[in-house]
Amino acid sequence: MRRWKKEIKDKAVIIDLLNTCHVGRLGTNGKDGYPVVKPLNFAYYDGKIYFHTAREGEKIEDIRRDNRVCFEADMPIAYFKAKNQPCEAEYFFRSVIIKGRAYIIEDRDEKLYGLKCLMKKYQPKGGYGNFPEEKLRITGIVRIDIEEMVGKEDLGKEKQKEAVLRALEDKVTLPIVLE
Repeated sequence: MRRWKKEIKDKAVIIDLLNTCHVGRLGTNGKDGYPVVKPLNFAYYDGKIYFHTAREGEKIEDIRRDNRVCFEADMPIAYFKAKNQPCEAEYFFRSVIIKGRAYIIEDRDEKLYGLKCLMKKYQPKGGYGNFPEEKLRITGIVRIDIEEMVGKEDLGKEKQKEAVLRALEDKVTLPIVLE
């Protein structure tokens, strides 16, 4: 990481970011050699990323051809509104970039596990019932085994950082505006 001062050293902060972010971006190697990035819903559990997908299509073809992937999630936290100085405007964030290998899950129990992880994240109060076998059969589940995970953050300078950290602790709706 070029700006090592911005690296998130606390793994718990990175995991919290993964559990809080609702959209991540999957990077695959496209068939034409160009990288392909797709936004998707995901869940992080037990050191792995799970997401659901159609059982066929570009993502699946890319993973079958080359299972090396990159995954990114980020959270805008705040921005500092500059007064008459556009170059002084700042954007505060946390992000994580993961490199790993993606596996298309065929095992029924692991598919069910991946779906339950997703439902716990996106419908935490439950009430979604059992997964019908037909839906389980036609739904694709992919697991990313993480090989490298790096978090980065910019929470501002001291005065701004205090306000940003307070807002994070108070669960203020993000992003917040600092002036």
